[in-house]
Amino acid sequence: MRKLALSDEILLSVEKPARYIGGEVNMVVKNPKDVDIRFCICFPDVYEIGMSHLGIQIIYDILNRRDDTWCERVYSPWVDLDKLMRERDIPLFALESQEPVRNFDFLGFTLQYEMCYTNILQVLELSKIPVFAKDRTADDPIVIGGGPCTYNPEPIADFFDIFYIGEFESGYEEILDIYKECKKNGMTRREYLERVSQLEGIYVPSFYDVEYNDDGTIKSYRKNYDKAPDKVRKQIEMKLDEAYYPVKPLVPFVKVTQDRVVLEIQRGCIRGCRFCQAGMIYRPTRERDVEYLKKCAYEMLKSTGHEEISLSSLSSSDYSQLKELVYFLIDEFGSKGINISLPSLRIDAFSLDVMGKVQDIRKSSITFAPEAGTQRLRDVINKGLTEDSILNGAREAFQNGWNRVKLYFMMGLPEETDEDVEGIAVLADKIAGVYYEMPKERRQGKVNVVASTSFFVPKPFTPFQWCAMDTPEEYIRKQRLLKGSINRQPHGNCIKYSWHDAELSVLEGVFARGDRRLCNVIYDAYKAGCMYDSWSEYFDYGKWLDAFEKNGISISFYTCRERQEDEVFPWDIIDAGVSKPFLLREYRRAISGKTTPNCREMCFNCGAKQFGGGVCFIEREAVYEGKD
Repeated sequence: MRKLALSDEILLSVEKPARYIGGEVNMVVKNPKDVDIRFCICFPDVYEIGMSHLGIQIIYDILNRRDDTWCERVYSPWVDLDKLMRERDIPLFALESQEPVRNFDFLGFTLQYEMCYTNILQVLELSKIPVFAKDRTADDPIVIGGGPCTYNPEPIADFFDIFYIGEFESGYEEILDIYKECKKNGMTRREYLERVSQLEGIYVPSFYDVEYNDDGTIKSYRKNYDKAPDKVRKQIEMKLDEAYYPVKPLVPFVKVTQDRVVLEIQRGCIRGCRFCQAGMIYRPTRERDVEYLKKCAYEMLKSTGHEEISLSSLSSSDYSQLKELVYFLIDEFGSKGINISLPSLRIDAFSLDVMGKVQDIRKSSITFAPEAGTQRLRDVINKGLTEDSILNGAREAFQNGWNRVKLYFMMGLPEETDEDVEGIAVLADKIAGVYYEMPKERRQGKVNVVASTSFFVPKPFTPFQWCAMDTPEEYIRKQRLLKGSINRQPHGNCIKYSWHDAELSVLEGVFARGDRRLCNVIYDAYKAGCMYDSWSEYFDYGKWLDAFEKNGISISFYTCRERQEDEVFPWDIIDAGVSKPFLLREYRRAISGKTTPNCREMCFNCGAKQFGGGVCFIEREAVYEGKD
């Protein structure tokens, strides 16, 4: 029987002790003596968030299918346990074996959000692993990072030995095989890094030095190891039909954020929204076979006992076999009390029909994401959504019994004017007005419209990577402008306005497009007490400002500065599959207000065709020939 790392006294003194004991349904247990590689995978946030992440479940499953490898998990201890572990000198441990993380061969972080960076340092420090990669020895694990934030890993480059760029299924075997060989032959840590750096998708930041211009921009990257690649090309799994999917996912003992079975139906997106990093870096769009998904649905519900199944995709409506899959799920599981969750749907007749069958309309709300308040600005961001389609979707929803609508917008988009900001209020009011066009006897009480705004953050590998962000003061001014405009609308009393914190978005913007000089800022902020920065109750902007000042670094240099078209970016060392000329062309089309068709309508030569499959190789109407 496993001996828990924490005593009963400690477990009974912290919130939700089930976060730290392991033993969940479908947890994998192996004999450490029977494996050659111990791999600990970490989601640097609290257990409930990490256990909801599909990527962790996939990595956990594929690594544990290797007989020579045991993959275990660790999450960031919540602040109450963090304090106790420091006071009592308790090393951070993995859930499965309850053994110290420092004893493992690998510690792998999934990097989903920039504002979790200080939690990475928390995990390293509590594990008694040197925070800076240069200080680690043969006794320390290889620290590897993966996930969307690795498409610009530079702000955290000093903390990692390796970054894996792309989808883990396609390259993990070689990473482990080389390690196993090096371990067997007594090779050094440096020798392993040199060998693994030859694999596609592997970025070893210590093999590169950065030279800066006098104005603070990057002059060049210089290799200090000759055999390191000039550019690191992302790795992706092209044959999703053949890729193994975890049909026995872990089932937590406590309620987590996404407490359901998740069925990934496709990867990538055909839409080409210019603000969306995921839509660019996960190209090309690839679908899973519908018959395989039906089989997975059966097995996952059986192995977990969950009562809800969710379809995972950046744009579920674009999955070519969606109708067949959804109606199958309704017919097979609806009568058995299984709820079906359908995120990322465009609101059309089919979607409303489906949602009407799987939701209690009286309790649920319908969600639209116009992103911008005016058609001009929606064209700038290439949203591909007209005001007529939004209003018609709302009209159909109201006629089918809904009376609650959630609207998601971004504020601070490139080319945005005050008229665009006030356009959010006007559009919300028009939607409310559509409800009152119906005869009174058909209405379900008062309409409720919630308009929510987040702040635009330019991300690497998007057409807007050259753009400046608004200042916090400008964000606040626009919030007030919008709030006043909503109050003046004819149906303003039916509209509720909610918004995101400006200061948090500013920091996200710094780290999204930052360089290596930010590593010390992150370290100093962490040592000053910054942790769980994405949680409003623990976010301390003042400590962050002090860390920037201590290091002589300007926040506005990273946020409020428009980049030159020929500027060297910190992420130029990465090949994400979409070319810089394509992104620049899209940026110029955005400024001109020109829209770009989706990938099924026209190939715009983004670069993703190099991967040899997916939507790039379907028949379509036309191919872009470079004439605007």
